[in-house]
Amino acid sequence: MYIYGKNIVKEAIINKRTIYELYLDNKFNDNNFLNLLKEHNIKYSFKDKGELNNLSENGVHQGVVAGIKPYEYKNLEDILDSSKRQRFLILDEITDPHNLGAILRTAEATNLDGIIMSKKHQVPLNGTVAKVSSGAIEHVNVILVGNINQTITKLKENNVLVVGTSDKATNSYLEIPKDLSVAIILGNEGTGIRHLVKENCDILVKIPMYGKVNSLNVSVAAALMLYASL
Repeated sequence: MYIYGKNIVKEAIINKRTIYELYLDNKFNDNNFLNLLKEHNIKYSFKDKGELNNLSENGVHQGVVAGIKPYEYKNLEDILDSSKRQRFLILDEITDPHNLGAILRTAEATNLDGIIMSKKHQVPLNGTVAKVSSGAIEHVNVILVGNINQTITKLKENNVLVVGTSDKATNSYLEIPKDLSVAIILGNEGTGIRHLVKENCDILVKIPMYGKVNSLNVSVAAALMLYASL
């Protein structure tokens, strides 16, 4: 897979991700970045802007595109630890890579233990997600599961409180317990959390809305919820 942009490629290099090929724009002249490549013995070659645009699918590549080993998903069993308080985010059918990238950035900033996603109807970890995450993708545990509802059951068995979001909830998002392990669920950008997933939650909370628009972008909602759960 290809990633692009100086920050994300820099993080990939620092974290020793396998880089198969690295391309720079013919006019690239960032000496700090070039010194980084030299320091880590990363070989590179030059291409014109049009070729880089094609490789990045017209993303904002800043003159840097790298072919890398794809990001790996983690297993929930390897992350769960009942001996300490943990915080998870469950994404129920998030399909916009920009939203996922922004959520990853906040997850890293709040030291989240892991993001749980379904294998179906979910945007994968791709170049756009990596770019928007601004390097955070290298530091967040992303857990891929076959079934969200079965995963909720497993979390509950490990004393993790499952918190859903709903505009019909009576509890505020500021009431998320801070002394328990929690898994916060956010739903699809258009339809929200699926009905059965919502029914399996231990509690439902809402973010108060005082204006005329009755919803927030899912990445903004994620930021509020994650900081409230600290």
